[in-house]
Amino acid sequence: MWQPNQRYPDPAWRVLHPSFLPYRPFNATVERLATGCLWGEGPIWFGDSRHVLWSDIPGNRIMRWDEETGTVGVFRHQSGYANGNTRDRQGRLITCEHGGRRVTRTEYDGSVTVLMDSWDGKRLNSPNDVVVKSDGSIWFTDPPFGIHTNYEGNVAEQEIPAHVYRLDPTTGRAAIVQDTVLGPNGLCFSPDESKLYIVESRGVPNRKIWVFDVMDEAHIANGRILIDAGPGTPDGLRCDVDGNLWCGWGMGDPELDGVRVFNPEGEPIGHIDLPERCANLCFGGAKRNRLFMAASHSLYSVYVNTQGVLGG
Repeated sequence: MWQPNQRYPDPAWRVLHPSFLPYRPFNATVERLATGCLWGEGPIWFGDSRHVLWSDIPGNRIMRWDEETGTVGVFRHQSGYANGNTRDRQGRLITCEHGGRRVTRTEYDGSVTVLMDSWDGKRLNSPNDVVVKSDGSIWFTDPPFGIHTNYEGNVAEQEIPAHVYRLDPTTGRAAIVQDTVLGPNGLCFSPDESKLYIVESRGVPNRKIWVFDVMDEAHIANGRILIDAGPGTPDGLRCDVDGNLWCGWGMGDPELDGVRVFNPEGEPIGHIDLPERCANLCFGGAKRNRLFMAASHSLYSVYVNTQGVLGG
């Protein structure tokens, strides 16, 4: 049973390298904000209304937590087995849907626009995670995880390989930007957007985090393995303003559950322990210094001594 820590510093903060110490507020403790999900994913902060949305994929719903009141409720029933979420540069919700095998945008009036559901006349697999670059382009991963079973989507035949796509903000046209990462999952840009990080969920023998150079607005190159996860399972990830990677982590060993933090060189510097595997995370709060973590059944948060990159 979850019990919040009552002493400082919170032992949930594990310092793996002294360089992590400045990122740990001495008296910041992990809070559990909500629980009762089947598999939490894709948190995103809405600063204008001070709330977090996150997906409960098997529950087929998007949840909402309000900072002002602490209220938890359902934002959207029948969410299309939503997974990853983000906001575009106009503040609209962008969602990856396993069930609809599509990427959608929620308009200001609440209506839903389909941005992409096919490639070359064939259906997408099950869009997983999504980020929006400063130029307004939408980048997302499309592994087949959501069509393997009826638990996180609908069983279906895979029609195309797993790719990473970019949607042009002006024309709406899609392009494949990466097609060799095995099981592309979480992704994010470095603070200056010169690098794109992609989690490889089907790496052999271990999961990996790849880094690519962003050559221009629509092309990446020079892919190399930045992190071999070993027994860990990186899923979603976000960058802070110093270029550190904060990665959802876990699997098997409870010592792995939580958030693993790496410096820009790919060296592990810290870990935030959670009682559940963490799937994805985002930075939010008034100063972008509150880390929201969607774990197996719950939503957690903790204040940190850094800020998340804008747009993440």
